[in-house]
This record gives sequence, structure tokens and C-alpha cells, in this order.
Amino acid sequence: MAKKSETPEFYCLRKGNRLEPEMAADLRMLESFPQNQRIKVTLSTGRSPSRLRWYWAFLGKVRDATDCSPNVESLHELIKLEIGYSTPVKIKGYNVLVPKSIAFGSMSEEDFAKFCFLAEEFIAKSFGITPEMVFEGE
Repeated sequence: MAKKSETPEFYCLRKGNRLEPEMAADLRMLESFPQNQRIKVTLSTGRSPSRLRWYWAFLGKVRDATDCSPNVESLHELIKLEIGYSTPVKIKGYNVLVPKSIAFGSMSEEDFAKFCFLAEEFIAKSFGITPEMVFEGE
């Protein structure tokens, strides 16, 4: 289900006690509001696209080195189940674990950082591979 929002999100940088739009598109969105109008603001840190790219690159290297799954998406689903990032669902009297989403709208950057840490631990214990090993020299 999509998140309900009055307007699209935009990002700001904290400068002292002020918030400044991060990019030109963010500034244009802010400028679309009339001066002296009350604006509802929900504060949170944004997700890091670079951390997400790193995570998928790491999974790709683990998958290539071990042939542990048919593809990185399967490895990703396994990781979510193994580290407990799932929801139990009862189907015909049986409990089934359904992996949760790591989409930007589903978890904060802080939660994703914890998720990555647990994924790294699982991979190290299960496959004997660490990020340092696969990204050495890059």
C-alpha cells in the first residue's frame, strides 16, 4: 500500500537552527508554498542510495564467490528470513515467514544501517566472507 502524502517529500540540510533545501528541485517545491504559510514538517533522516548500492554490490560479490543462490534477489530474501526481518503469517493453520521490505519508504536509514550490519554478520558466519575481503583494492 502506498504512503499517503499531501505533497511529495523534499530534502533539506540542517544549518544551525535553519533548514535549507538540498537541491534545486527541493527549493522549487518549497517555493511553491506562499510566504508566511504554515507548513507541516516531519523530521527524519533520508535513506542513503549509496549504502543501498553498496549492499547490492556486496550481495553480488558474495553470490558470485559462493554460488549460494540462483541470484542476488534470492540471497537477499534468505538474509531477511535468517536475520529475523520478516512477518509471521498464518496460512491454513501453518505459520509462514514473509520477508519484509527494505524499500526507502519502509525503513529509516538508521534501521537500514542495522539491517546491513546484521546481513554482514550472517554472511560472515554462513559463507566466511566479509566486505573487506570482496572490496579489497577497490
